[in-house]
Amino acid sequence: MLLDTYGRTATDLRVSLTDRCNLRCTYCMPEEGLDWLAKSTLLTDDEIVRLVRIAVTRLGVREVRFTGGEPLLRPGLVSIVQRCAALDPRPELSLTTNGIGLEKVAPALRDAGLDRVNVSIDTVDPETFHRLTRRRRLDDVLRGLAAAHDAGLTPVKVNSVLMRGVNDDQAPDLLAWAMEHGYELRFIEQMPLDAQHGWTRREMVTAEEILTSLRSRWSLVPEGDAERGSAPAERWLVDGGPYRVGVIGSVTRPFCGACDRTRLTADGQIRNCLFAREETDLRSALRADPAELGGIEQADERVAELWRAAMWGKKAGSGIDDPTFLQPPRPMSAIGG
Repeated sequence: MLLDTYGRTATDLRVSLTDRCNLRCTYCMPEEGLDWLAKSTLLTDDEIVRLVRIAVTRLGVREVRFTGGEPLLRPGLVSIVQRCAALDPRPELSLTTNGIGLEKVAPALRDAGLDRVNVSIDTVDPETFHRLTRRRRLDDVLRGLAAAHDAGLTPVKVNSVLMRGVNDDQAPDLLAWAMEHGYELRFIEQMPLDAQHGWTRREMVTAEEILTSLRSRWSLVPEGDAERGSAPAERWLVDGGPYRVGVIGSVTRPFCGACDRTRLTADGQIRNCLFAREETDLRSALRADPAELGGIEQADERVAELWRAAMWGKKAGSGIDDPTFLQPPRPMSAIGG
């Protein structure tokens, strides 16, 4: 199992498949993009599946979420999903995507064994979308969402970030749109994970501001901690239900005490916290000659030992409220969401 010294157990694995993306969201990366990871440093499809197998069969992981960058840019995505779905025990498999290209691949992903998707979309207004992403691809995203729903990748969850002075007045409209289409909407506070390191707390739209905006149109009844469990989103019933809306207050309402996540970057590094400044290299252990360790079983156990040690050293919290907090050196696109 993946235990830490504070009694938490990591059962939810986030796997970044690439640091590349086909959008340029202002809160993530500069317009010109970034220096992408060298291909030789990226995990191969076989290495990803091997790590997921180790996590599931040796370390107690039950849920696997594929992320990026934009995971749909990974050529072997469908095969990776299919191979992970064949593991015993079978993990729950999901995908976080910006939705571009999802229209074409949603049925194949469902057939391969993907259970559901989260699609990131911060507005349904074309001009605001262009301002936020620097691309005119809103229609592609909307078609991708519809295709995921039609393919049965449900519940389709929508992740939205509100930016002050850009789309912070659109929360009620986003919720109305999500309910109309049967999507489950979750607002996420902007986090200090942008490549430009331009995040400031005073400019961030807080969870409380989001809730105040939503309450201008609907009544919200909290579901409570029993229903939430280790999930990052606090959820509310909208006008008594059945629709729900979630808010992830990573900055102002941290949930570190219930965190059950472990994170694998596209270049094979383990992160025990989204905001960690340290990583543990699994790629080198993966690429070592198994014969030198006594065979593949011993080689896999060596990887598992490194993973256990990485999680054992997890801190009590993200430290984001500490005045000495420093933003991780690598941006969200490299870390994985």
